[in-house]
Amino acid sequence: MSFDYDLFVIGGGSGGVRAARVAAGETGAKVALAEEDRYGGTCVIRGCVPKKLMVFASEYAEMASDAAAYGWDVSLGAFNWDSFKSKLEAELDRLEGVYRRLLAGSGVDSFDARARVVDAHTVELSDGSRKTAKHILLAMGGRPVKPDMPGAELAITSNDIFHLPELPGNILILGGGYIACEFAGILNGLGVEVTQYYRGAQILRGFDDEARGLVAEEMIQRGVKLHLGTNIESMERAADGKIRVVATNGDETLFDQVMFATGRAPNTDDMGLEQVGVKVGRGGQVIVDDYGQTAVPSIYAVGDVTDRVNLTPVAIREGMAFVETVFKGNPTKPDHDLIPTAIFTQPEMGTVGLSEEAARDQGPIEVYATSFKPMQSSFAGRSDRVLMKLVVCADTRRVLGCHIVAPGAGEMIQLAGIAVKMGATKEDFDRTVAVHPTMSEEIVTMKTPVRRA
Repeated sequence: MSFDYDLFVIGGGSGGVRAARVAAGETGAKVALAEEDRYGGTCVIRGCVPKKLMVFASEYAEMASDAAAYGWDVSLGAFNWDSFKSKLEAELDRLEGVYRRLLAGSGVDSFDARARVVDAHTVELSDGSRKTAKHILLAMGGRPVKPDMPGAELAITSNDIFHLPELPGNILILGGGYIACEFAGILNGLGVEVTQYYRGAQILRGFDDEARGLVAEEMIQRGVKLHLGTNIESMERAADGKIRVVATNGDETLFDQVMFATGRAPNTDDMGLEQVGVKVGRGGQVIVDDYGQTAVPSIYAVGDVTDRVNLTPVAIREGMAFVETVFKGNPTKPDHDLIPTAIFTQPEMGTVGLSEEAARDQGPIEVYATSFKPMQSSFAGRSDRVLMKLVVCADTRRVLGCHIVAPGAGEMIQLAGIAVKMGATKEDFDRTVAVHPTMSEEIVTMKTPVRRA
């Protein structure tokens, strides 16, 4: 049977684009890709990239204050949201253009359309046309979801935050995950009065308790009004246009904006998947095996639509593994073990491997940790604290987890992640000479465990 294409990719995010252009460019496969929105996906258009640029923007006020403490005669004017936003939009346009050119340069046919699966080898575009392919790759990503509560339609999500016509005077952020905490820090740094509600006992669930506890303390120290064990009871539009929020603790407050950061869902609605035999989980995620293959042999899936490890570099790795498996005859499983992660809260948090709590459940451990005031901010008169922490297996001496809360933690954890991935022992860390004076030197100078479990 002949097909229009060897591969049809649904979704123009990082995973889908990488798979499409490598399959076309390196194996000579005839490839097409359909994207109903903007090329680049969540990361480039409404996620990591604009968020990180907003993090940079939000840190300059503190830098100016520090500069004065270091003897510089500085004066900082007000933050101009319009100026920043127009430059941000131009940068996202540029990056989307890069993605489009990469696809075109690899010989991929692009369709600016929504695509649905019709059968094991056919997709239908929103213009009604149908395309056949030997293989179909699902890479539709995910989207933020709002909880079901009175007045939920009044709230925005992380998708909307970059397009606000003006910065609010105050905002309520609902949620305790990394997206909620990152935007709490960003908006606080830009001069917005930030309140954050989280129904749980501590933010950043699933991360190391000591590390997330320090992040929470520092966020509060910097001005975020963090309310734990608190949720929204209801919301309504007040007469003055503000949003009246009634909290589960009885508080009633007016906010200019309310942002929900309460979870994401895979984009599998109305895709025709279950009708053709693709198994979908309770959360809407596409069920795949270790090689990304669905219950339909010709259909694969990568990235957030599978709801495994929802990170851009992971989606890219999965896309590469798919091409190796299907088009290069080299069955390859993407490696989801020991993935270094950065959370761009303020302060930043970098982590790789097991938390102290998870490691403790697996066997005897030693914990090496130190918390201190870093030289740069201490000299400037700030009370910021940082954390360096290693979780070590007591039997094998292997470093099971590394957790850093500090400025630049994301940069540090990328390098520490190599050592942990290689199986470095505590003694390997000890044999490494410290780089002085740095914050990260503490990672190799901690000689005595603070506790054993």
